[in-house]
Amino acid sequence: MKKGVSRMAQYVVIGNGVAAVGCIEGIRKKDAAGKIIVISEEPHPVYCRPLISYYLEGKTNLEKMAYRDKNFYERMGCEVLYGKKAAQIDPSTKQIALNDDTVIPYDKLCIATGSSPFVPPFTGLGSVEQKHSFMTIDDMLELEASINENSDVLIVGAGLIGLKCAEGLKDRVSSITICDLADRVLSSILDADCAAIMQKHLEQNGINFMLNDSAISFDKNTAFMKSGKTVRFDVLVLAVGVRANTSLIKGIGGEVNRGILISNKMETSIPDIYAAGDCTEGEDISFHDKRVLAILPNAYMQGNCAGINMAGGSSVFDKGIPMNSIGFFGLHAMTAGSYYTAEQGCELYEEKSEGTLKRLFTRGDYLTGFILIGATERAGIYTSLIRERIPLSSIDFEMLKKTATSTAFSVEKRKQFFGGVV
Repeated sequence: MKKGVSRMAQYVVIGNGVAAVGCIEGIRKKDAAGKIIVISEEPHPVYCRPLISYYLEGKTNLEKMAYRDKNFYERMGCEVLYGKKAAQIDPSTKQIALNDDTVIPYDKLCIATGSSPFVPPFTGLGSVEQKHSFMTIDDMLELEASINENSDVLIVGAGLIGLKCAEGLKDRVSSITICDLADRVLSSILDADCAAIMQKHLEQNGINFMLNDSAISFDKNTAFMKSGKTVRFDVLVLAVGVRANTSLIKGIGGEVNRGILISNKMETSIPDIYAAGDCTEGEDISFHDKRVLAILPNAYMQGNCAGINMAGGSSVFDKGIPMNSIGFFGLHAMTAGSYYTAEQGCELYEEKSEGTLKRLFTRGDYLTGFILIGATERAGIYTSLIRERIPLSSIDFEMLKKTATSTAFSVEKRKQFFGGVV
């Protein structure tokens, strides 16, 4: 028997996304025999959510969107309960009540419930017949069924979800207008200069914007804006933002902030309950504080760490940073880390040309963040600098400013971080 498990364990994972996959594979690294039950609210095997806009564009299909092969669950010895929702956890009896009154016992539990769209209480929203979110396969299929080449689409929210939705719809509808109370697109990850480059490119590809303005109420197919303007539409997409799904832990007195609070071993404040992925709030090492780090790579790594520890192993995930790799109509951007200000002791290195921008943020002897637009090759080297906390004085940072190359590192560090690759 594995450490901490006195009999064949029953592991339960609530959620069926990337974090759940990481958890399943983490468990199997340490325990080949224990039973794994996955509670999946969605009726689909795990898939790659960022690909739903590519489906609308005709660049992929449902089969190619799969995150693991069709035999994954069978190979991992998992029982998946599709279309089921965990309603309540009883940590005293270590049981989970489902929405159909089924009760599932657990020895170790991982909450991987992700996030849900945030929909403000708009007046008159109920009068809108064709309104959609854009986070799941089912959202995407419902949206696709509601559009045609004559549709005018209004998207509320100029963040990543709203912009990717616009890209997916562009050649399938008559017009797309995006509104947002923020003064720029992608306001959570780009500053004004960087956002302006992205916005110009999107406008050149036929996307219309109403920034510093947003819908406050609706009457059927008319949106009434904060500015007093009105916008007529056929289809409405709500992409205002997302919120971590924390209710299962909050409901049993667990520690919750914007996300479920976790240790670097993915432990919640409730014994034998772990959490991973977009529902959690973990340490951002570039910011030296806890944040919701809702990105796919972190979700998998957190899940894998949780699974190993659930099965009696010892794993720590202490390299979490915010990262984004995005692209619209052929213009790509990558961001990572935190952008401190000059008042906070940050120094900024910048290169700028038509359609491209590189910004590297350094503080003390460390790279804390970067923004790359239009020239993102080998950006993983900059990410490694942040994630591994590599002192800039130990490398040729002047070379690295100009070109992301492993030759800026000593032979020893090259072997350590890049396998000796030049």
